Amino acid sequence: MTERVAIVGAGLAGSLLGCYLARRGLSVDLYERRPDPRVGQPERGRSINLAISERGLDALRRIGLVDSVMADALPMKGRMIHPVAGPLDFQQYSASGDRAINSISRGTLNNALLDAAAAAPGVSVHFEHRLAELDSCTGSMVFETPGGKVKVSADVVLGADGAGSAVREQLLAEGAVGESVDFLDYGYKELSIPAVNADFALDPGALHIWPRGTSMMIALPNPDRSFTCTLFWPAGDFDALSNAASIEAHFRTHYPDLLPLAPTLVDDYLHNPVGVLGTVHTQPWQAHGRTALIGDAAHAIVPFYGQGANCAFEDVVELDRCLADTGGSWARALPLYEHRRRENTEAIAAMALDNFVEMRDKVTSPVFRLGKRIEHTLERLLPGRYVSRYELVSFSTTPYAEVQQRVHRQHQFLAAAVLLGAGVLGAAARIARSGARR
Repeated sequence: MTERVAIVGAGLAGSLLGCYLARRGLSVDLYERRPDPRVGQPERGRSINLAISERGLDALRRIGLVDSVMADALPMKGRMIHPVAGPLDFQQYSASGDRAINSISRGTLNNALLDAAAAAPGVSVHFEHRLAELDSCTGSMVFETPGGKVKVSADVVLGADGAGSAVREQLLAEGAVGESVDFLDYGYKELSIPAVNADFALDPGALHIWPRGTSMMIALPNPDRSFTCTLFWPAGDFDALSNAASIEAHFRTHYPDLLPLAPTLVDDYLHNPVGVLGTVHTQPWQAHGRTALIGDAAHAIVPFYGQGANCAFEDVVELDRCLADTGGSWARALPLYEHRRRENTEAIAAMALDNFVEMRDKVTSPVFRLGKRIEHTLERLLPGRYVSRYELVSFSTTPYAEVQQRVHRQHQFLAAAVLLGAGVLGAAARIARSGARR
């Protein structure tokens, strides 16, 4: 008899997972609390454009979806830094200058993956189903729907329902898992820059950053030639601006080049919600070999390395690999999946926090820019032997934990080389001075 798998959450990870499991010939039910997002207007101010890089592309490529899903994505080859005053500064991501991360709206990507999942054989999608009860041992579930409560059961239940996971909440209530959430004392709010004369108002080939020390704004391009901007500010700072005059005065002082480009700035600021940011740690990710968490539901991270969706897609690839390695045994595959992925998700969670400091503060430093130039030079001189952290994270599928270890070794080597070089130069100077005295 064909196993029935229930995936709670038809977002990015859930929809992709449905495609992978359908390929295995499984019967899949996708349950989503929202109405069909492909119909109607997206929720205001909640998108945060995504930067899909090699890990996400690899997951799509494996099931033949990369071309169709990424058709509207826009490549960004570097960061464009917007200082308060002075010229813009473009900082390319790769040593060669030809590698890019890809801007795509969350809604566009979700809709494309939902289309693929719904079209896959054996997959049924159920919208407006909010999980209310779950028995993780038996796979019995109760959903609240517009027509009343619906009781269903499945052989396997997979929670792909995001950072605020209802599946994780049920597992916590059962005592099957533990949870800690490290909230960042920052929030985010979306703004928008429309097209100007049917063209982009800013360079569409870059991720734009307005670094301001303890805060920042970013902007990513959209196919309609607009930009989606996101403010990342200390949480209390949003409340300090409460009317049009204070908003315009603040942006005129701190983001002067934005004002003429954002005619809906005041309306966006006053009416778009402030989102929260945090890192979710769950232990364990699975219970009884039949119920498990995947993606943000297991390990949500902050968005500052652009790896949230990429990391979740890697989870899907790894779970599929574990099913292959265990002959399709969920009881063995689920613990194996957690074992293989946990140290990597913890590594990218730490690197994402580090990258926030880099983006909001360090990118304007002459020392930082010099360091990047040296790093790119070393990558060109030592191809394959010296590779920057950004390249390894964004343009390879090297496990995140290995990236951390390799970069640590490279930095140790560089520090030793600098010390050795300084010692040699010092010795040469001393010999020269000694010779001069003789």
